[in-house]
Amino acid sequence: MQRNDEEDHVCISIGRKLDGLFPSSTGCFIFKVHDQLRNVNEKAYEPDIISIGPYHHGKNNLKMMEEHKLRYLQYRLRKKKESLQRYVVAMRELEGKVRRCYAEPLNLNEDELIEMMLLDGFFIVELVRKFRMSNLRQGDDPIFEVEWIVNSLQHDLLLFENQLPFFVLCKLFDMIEVQDNHKRTCRIWDELKFEKIGGNSFDIKFRNGVMQIPTLTIEDRTESFFRNLIAYEEYHQSTYFHFIVDYVKFMDCLIDSPKDVEILCRSGIIDNWLGDDEAVSNMFNKLNDHVTGPGVHFHYAGVFNEYASADDYVPQVIDMEISS
Repeated sequence: MQRNDEEDHVCISIGRKLDGLFPSSTGCFIFKVHDQLRNVNEKAYEPDIISIGPYHHGKNNLKMMEEHKLRYLQYRLRKKKESLQRYVVAMRELEGKVRRCYAEPLNLNEDELIEMMLLDGFFIVELVRKFRMSNLRQGDDPIFEVEWIVNSLQHDLLLFENQLPFFVLCKLFDMIEVQDNHKRTCRIWDELKFEKIGGNSFDIKFRNGVMQIPTLTIEDRTESFFRNLIAYEEYHQSTYFHFIVDYVKFMDCLIDSPKDVEILCRSGIIDNWLGDDEAVSNMFNKLNDHVTGPGVHFHYAGVFNEYASADDYVPQVIDMEISS
């Protein structure tokens, strides 16, 4: 028997869900890591001591730093005799724009989000200023007195999910400053020579039969650092070049076993603070799990092609597909 739509509970239920949908936005750029990436190494995406932004906000293990956020704001307001309302008004004007930047629904009402924006944003801006200008630091500030806190903050502020929109930081900084005044798989080549060079990590060249690569330091936080930048590039589809994904893929081509890591360490290409060559090789071999790419514009295609075209250096490569 056909039921009237007005009495149909399914229609009513779906209608309520449709009414509750937020408008879709292509402007979202702060995402959560998808489960396939997270399940490979969940801890790599979790902050140690501080939450920035809404995704980790309110977690019990991160509450220690909430007091420090308040103290940074309090010290500033008292020292400069500023009005708190001035900053709240500025954040309230940005609240809607900030909310639209996050891909996931936020469990914070308007006032709660504004408070979080102000405390988190103010803390980051003041922290950066205190790093640059030591005269701004308070003598009893444990952040600069206890080394492990600084190390943990450096880790946490780089995390993919632990972010505020940059325009929030720019607004607060301006207010403070004014007031102050294609799939490719490959394996290592036989008899390839390496040379350590200066420059940024992505500046890899092949010249005169030698692969020239800047030094990469591997320490406890390196895997987390790479995973969060890879996650950013995975979601940021407008990026023309995926430098991190391409770099990790290139290094994975060179590293297949602990022996390969040993060779790169002897050449000065890798500075292994882990002290375990197998741990480094395992890290690079797993970093590409569930990661798309490299894409059509592979950053190191030219390096591969130069190597392949060198008369005296014919590559002994297993399962390698290279295209420019």
